[in-house]
Amino acid sequence: MKTSFHRLTVFSLFLLWLIAGCASKGLRHRTIYDFSRMDKSTIEVYKTVDVFLQEGIRKRLPVRFHSGSKIDSVRIDPAGRRLEVHLSKASMALPFREDGIAWIYSELRERLGKRYRDYRLTLYSREWPIEQLVPNYYRSDPAAYDRSRMPKGDVRGEPLVRNVSKSLVPSAGLYNRNVALWHSHGWYYEPSLDRWEWQRARVFQTIEDLLPASFTLPYLVPMLENAGANVFLPRERDIQVNEVIVDNDSADSLAYAESALDSAGWKNGPQPGFAVGHPPYPDSINPFVLGSSREIASYSAATAQITWLPEIPESGEYAVSIAYTGGGDRVDDARYIVYHAGGKTEFRINQQIGGSTWIYLGKFPFRAGTHPDSGRVVLTNQSRTPGNIISADAVRFGGGMGNVIRNGWLSGRPRFMEGARYYMQYAGMPDTLVYKLSKEPQDYTDDYRGRGEWVNYLRGAPYGPNRKRDVPGLGIPIDLSLAFHTDAGNSRSDTTIGTLMIYSSGGLDSATVFPDSVSRLASRDFGDILQSQLVDDIRARYDAVWRRRPLWNRYYSEAARPNVPAALLELLSHHNFLDMKFALDPQFRFDASRSIYKAILRFLATQYQQEYVVQPLPV
Repeated sequence: MKTSFHRLTVFSLFLLWLIAGCASKGLRHRTIYDFSRMDKSTIEVYKTVDVFLQEGIRKRLPVRFHSGSKIDSVRIDPAGRRLEVHLSKASMALPFREDGIAWIYSELRERLGKRYRDYRLTLYSREWPIEQLVPNYYRSDPAAYDRSRMPKGDVRGEPLVRNVSKSLVPSAGLYNRNVALWHSHGWYYEPSLDRWEWQRARVFQTIEDLLPASFTLPYLVPMLENAGANVFLPRERDIQVNEVIVDNDSADSLAYAESALDSAGWKNGPQPGFAVGHPPYPDSINPFVLGSSREIASYSAATAQITWLPEIPESGEYAVSIAYTGGGDRVDDARYIVYHAGGKTEFRINQQIGGSTWIYLGKFPFRAGTHPDSGRVVLTNQSRTPGNIISADAVRFGGGMGNVIRNGWLSGRPRFMEGARYYMQYAGMPDTLVYKLSKEPQDYTDDYRGRGEWVNYLRGAPYGPNRKRDVPGLGIPIDLSLAFHTDAGNSRSDTTIGTLMIYSSGGLDSATVFPDSVSRLASRDFGDILQSQLVDDIRARYDAVWRRRPLWNRYYSEAARPNVPAALLELLSHHNFLDMKFALDPQFRFDASRSIYKAILRFLATQYQQEYVVQPLPV
């Protein structure tokens, strides 16, 4: 059931109206408007509406207005019986709901008097009537949904990665949905100082470059994956500092083995593939064009296989990532089996999409050494579509250490600590379209700019990187993008700084629609739902006065560059004591992550008009 916000009883509305009526007597319109060229009727509307805004700003009404709200213009059309009041951009910074909007119009009509009783009154926030700023999810009648901010169609093939060892398919969850998200900044090279350093300051036993990862990696990403989503990160997700790569281009013939029953067997594919090459990698070196890939025709029964047998340096958990070359002639059910210390896990991979990069399968326990029974990955050529192509390339175990060199310096840190720019290079992204957008070496700028362009490259034409949107990319139908940050700022009182949300109603080309003509107000919907879910849940469980900061419509790179619905979350302030008291609590991290999961679920279910079930917590 949907949560209803700002629900007020008739009695409480009446009480608030009485209080507001008494309080408003002491208010006058602000002297920020130039009335010199206005007629008397327009001036009176200005004065009436401005006093109303001030009451909302000072929390004297059942609805609130942002402190920066003011009137931009008033248009009175006696012939058409229309009255339009255009408010400033700041008026968009707070959420709107149906019941609050109904009260606004009713109260304003009363205050404007009999002259405008039969006029069509419309309040605009920038170019949008305020009723259009209610997210579809919060609208009481689906018939009133704004279809312009919903996908026109949803024709997609099999999921990129399917774990068929799981007994259940979450059909009322996020199955076959693709979420791109990342956690803040990371260790990066600063050319002006010729050194690697953190992008943010050390505070309260942590740093923003790492703090959001303590939410995403152990909690949020698994929640989304358990709900059926494929989750993509532009930073290394595995904290395992060891890394083993087994590849067909490797000289170790014992680690990589092919077999086939017919004479055709495996052969080199026409596209380049991954090779380790000679790390560390200088700028712009793409390891996914340094080697070759292998391919074979598919059959209804397995007639060939490849085995990747790593020598694990140390017992522990290792992420397993695979590589292959994609294309329309590939199978959508390539069969990989991971044999590990906990048993075996089988996957189906849609090789028509997602080629020439690292595709994450999962984290598994492995014992040190070489163990064919419990430490290998196997791919067969069995498929339900015989005659198509199955591709094979490298398999990677573990996250490893950074291996991108900048001006002769390695980072000296585990790869998961590094900024996205370096992992994106290692993952085969094209440099000048994704992670190298500046003319001069500017890793700091390229890092945050590149994350949004990485989203676009994952999806591909017509949503491709903004420098060249017709690039095919990887063909993965990314549904939304989320940048997870914490913010600066502190309070001298015993209150939190709270949660800020940022979206952009315009893209990098200033268009208010995505490449498929879907309105970018979809990003506002997502941001509003996400902020509302977080604030409501935190207030209910941790802090009854947790601060809801603005819902900013700003041209921030991580909000504006993605050509899919996107939001930039500033969950709390890492500079403020009370915020950090919560942020360092593992239970708070879990609950905040669950709120984000619920918001993503509800947004995407509304976008695609699907029933959904929030996964219950264990009893």
